[in-house]
Amino acid sequence: MLKGIPKVLTPEMLKILCEMGHDDEIVIADAHFPAEAMGKRVIQYPCISAPEMVEAIVKVMPLDTYVEAPVMVMSLVESDVRKGMQIPSMWEEVRRRASEIEGFTVKLGEYERFEFYEHAKKAYAIIQTGEERQYGNFMLRKGVVLNH
Repeated sequence: MLKGIPKVLTPEMLKILCEMGHDDEIVIADAHFPAEAMGKRVIQYPCISAPEMVEAIVKVMPLDTYVEAPVMVMSLVESDVRKGMQIPSMWEEVRRRASEIEGFTVKLGEYERFEFYEHAKKAYAIIQTGEERQYGNFMLRKGVVLNH
């Protein structure tokens, strides 16, 4: 057992987070995301929501402070916007949770759907959650641990 590590982070997951370097990206994907078709490293976490997984990761992995938006989401597609779909409330939930942990206001950026897919193919790993709400995909950019 280790102290201070969220229980959801398995040894495999901790290894991946440790191997990542600054500027590497990790995808936290919803249950609908085509993870196996995109990623070299895919870990399945079917019993956790995307915001819960983001929170657990940010507790141990610093977000990149050298970019405007260290957390990216997949933009709503135009057809969903025309149907009246609103920005998912979980986006704000993720932003709030990450900001509370990091101690600064974390900004979310957006990638168009296929741009998100292209970045996901290059991501260090894809963590597929059991998140069933649409647009529950987040890409986190790793930063550095600052020693003051």
